[in-house]
Amino acid sequence: MQKNTLLLVLCALCLSGQLINAQDTIPNVNTLKIESLKKSKIEVEEEEKSLLKKDVEAINEQVANGTITESEAEALKQEAAQKRALNIENRVAIIDNKIELLERNEEGYNEGEEKKKKQIEIIISDDDSADGFLGIITKDEDKLKKYDKRTSSHLVFAMGFNNAIIEGEKLDDSPYKLGGSSFIELGYAWKTRLLNNSNFLRLKYGFSFQWNKLNIKDNQYLVNNDGVISLEPFPNDACVIKFRMTNIVFPVHLEFGPSRRIDRSSYYRYSTKKQLKFGVGFYGGFNIQTMQKLKYTDVNGNKAKDKLKGGYNTSNLIYGPSAYVALGCAALYFKYDLNPIFKDQAVSQNNISLGLRFDMN
Repeated sequence: MQKNTLLLVLCALCLSGQLINAQDTIPNVNTLKIESLKKSKIEVEEEEKSLLKKDVEAINEQVANGTITESEAEALKQEAAQKRALNIENRVAIIDNKIELLERNEEGYNEGEEKKKKQIEIIISDDDSADGFLGIITKDEDKLKKYDKRTSSHLVFAMGFNNAIIEGEKLDDSPYKLGGSSFIELGYAWKTRLLNNSNFLRLKYGFSFQWNKLNIKDNQYLVNNDGVISLEPFPNDACVIKFRMTNIVFPVHLEFGPSRRIDRSSYYRYSTKKQLKFGVGFYGGFNIQTMQKLKYTDVNGNKAKDKLKGGYNTSNLIYGPSAYVALGCAALYFKYDLNPIFKDQAVSQNNISLGLRFDMN
């Protein structure tokens, strides 16, 4: 047993000695770089000689074409040879300087080449564009930030209740369900600081897609009778009757509220994180689709579903005021269409929405 143990110890010592010797023979990073640079000196000479050969061939072609004389060609060849010799001298000198730097310094020394490093960060930003929103960013570690970033951009998402203000009627008397009617908005916005030394006033602008949905009550549906849109009893027992308008709009808001200035060594930003802010503005755009969705039971007792697109004489132009009051990235949001939902009607109906809006960086 003792002999076996002794043999194992001796083997381990021999193996460790071999590993140490092997590590001693492995060249370090700087040595490998130096060897590579020495090879590149040879490549530089070959490259410049190859270019000189092409220069001479081009000069000879000019002589053959009668463009220049033999004496002019000889002068051009001497000039080309001198140029390529100087190129070799300068380029090799640069390589020699790099080699000297590596020989003089420790392993891993960066010989003056800037290296960009990518890194991923999970942040709660102090930037005004983020409003404290949690996000994931990828950035260049050595990339300089812009000293004063006046414009930022972000996604916009909003959702909430939707209905219609009908001329001569109260909202409680609306033929559309208050709880079942809703809207969704998804878009992209830019925000620009308007003052030089203050972030109190900002201009917010962009584009959004809006889906305004009206859930119709009392088993009624919309019918177009020669351009007159009216609600009539649906002939079957329906469980769902919804009317949806899809719009693309371009909102512009004037946003104001306090901010906190954050100064860094090479840049500064304004942050509205945990700050109360207000936005008032206007939007304009176009209706791009209308659809009435019906889910019902037919005369045979079978479940049926219809999607009736277009033909509801809706307004093509969409416009109206909107406003929000926000804390951080979340806001209470209101919008109202000044254009009627249906054109050329005896009684005007205007879409109105109230919900939550999120500005997501």
